[in-house]
Amino acid sequence: MQHGRISVRRRLLATLLALFAVALAALYLLIRGYAHQTADITYDQLLRASVLSIADSLQLVQGEWRMDMPYASLALLEQAPRDRVFYRVTAAGGELISGYADLPSPPGRGSAGAADTPRLFEAHYQDQPVRIAWMERKIAGPRDAETAIIEVAQTREARNALAQGILWKGTLALIGFAAAALALAYWGLRRSLSPIQRIERELASRSASDLHPIAAPVPEELDTLVHALDGFMSRLSENLDTLRLFIAEAAHQLRTPLAALHAQMEVALDEEDPSEQRRSLLAVLRNAEKLSRLVNQLLSDASVIHRSNVRQFQPVDLAELLGQALYDTVPQADPQPDVRLRLPDAGAANAPRVMGDSLMLREAFKNLIDNALRHGATEDGHIDVRLEPEGRGWRITVSDQGPGIAPALANTAFERFARGPNPRAPGAGLGLSIIKRVVDIHQGRLALSNRVGGGLEAVITLPGIPHGA
Repeated sequence: MQHGRISVRRRLLATLLALFAVALAALYLLIRGYAHQTADITYDQLLRASVLSIADSLQLVQGEWRMDMPYASLALLEQAPRDRVFYRVTAAGGELISGYADLPSPPGRGSAGAADTPRLFEAHYQDQPVRIAWMERKIAGPRDAETAIIEVAQTREARNALAQGILWKGTLALIGFAAAALALAYWGLRRSLSPIQRIERELASRSASDLHPIAAPVPEELDTLVHALDGFMSRLSENLDTLRLFIAEAAHQLRTPLAALHAQMEVALDEEDPSEQRRSLLAVLRNAEKLSRLVNQLLSDASVIHRSNVRQFQPVDLAELLGQALYDTVPQADPQPDVRLRLPDAGAANAPRVMGDSLMLREAFKNLIDNALRHGATEDGHIDVRLEPEGRGWRITVSDQGPGIAPALANTAFERFARGPNPRAPGAGLGLSIIKRVVDIHQGRLALSNRVGGGLEAVITLPGIPHGA
């Protein structure tokens, strides 16, 4: 059961919707502010014109204010029939000249100085919000200039209705734009994700054995992913090819000794003469030993192949690994072969360590020593195993006193299941191929050469670890 599955499409859509919601909210606030500002500007112009019209009708006759209310001053405000209009004209001393005496006074008139042009402010009158325009009108009198204050107030119903109309139309346009933008975004998202769907269809239509690189065109953003997937399929294809080859070769190699073992067992069962039966059983034992060695080498080869793909290297001690390989390989029963191990002095400044896989290296050393025991050991000879420094690395040398290797086999000796025409001991022909694979994985070198005095010398050179690392 899968938990927390991630959908790129849903995540992108959620991100786009969140961005659109924030953008729409911001645009809505801008439209609402624009609508109220437009409505105020429109009706404020009418209020200013009305105030100016009343101010022009004021006269000062023999020290008394007179005003003939102009029809045009209030007719300007008839464009808002649902609104109520109030006015007041007072002298500088507070005496009412005309209009509503309780109309709110302009805020801060004394500190603002002379207002010879209309100004506006908000207030409440008769339990309704009103917008008031006011100005001061100065007229020269017999002794000094006299000042009158003119105010015209209007309720906000018409301007609110105008603002709501502008806001509603703007909101409809915004909703239409948002719907179109979301549709385009969804279409663009589907189009952008179509390469992934093409890759999905191509992979779904393939057979289980088709591990070729992806042929569907992909954008730059997916190029790295596709290259990584192609690399993974290439490595998987190599592993499967190696596995198929190993299974085919193992089946081929095991079929013959198993058939021979089965036939010899039948012969042994049919024998009545004890001496002949013993001879048949000895043949069965030899084939069983051969089969056991073959199975062990096949398992060793499979283990090396698997671990070569993992490559989890750590510092390992070559002297310790050689000691373990000798203990596992050299027979302990008499007659014991003469195997001589030479290691660096324990007090050497540079310890014999390399970065590698201890299991693979031990298998390589075991196969190298076993190869020398089977093909190079003589009754009066011995086998030398030496570990020596080689520049910044280490050299492992295994030399015997056997017949050596024929020049014609030098190029094919490292191939799997390769054996000479007249092998001295039974084998599967996997030892040198295992050694070669392990050495190559550890970036080392493997060389075979015939000794001058007779015998074969195998040299493995591995890069070492600097002292103190």
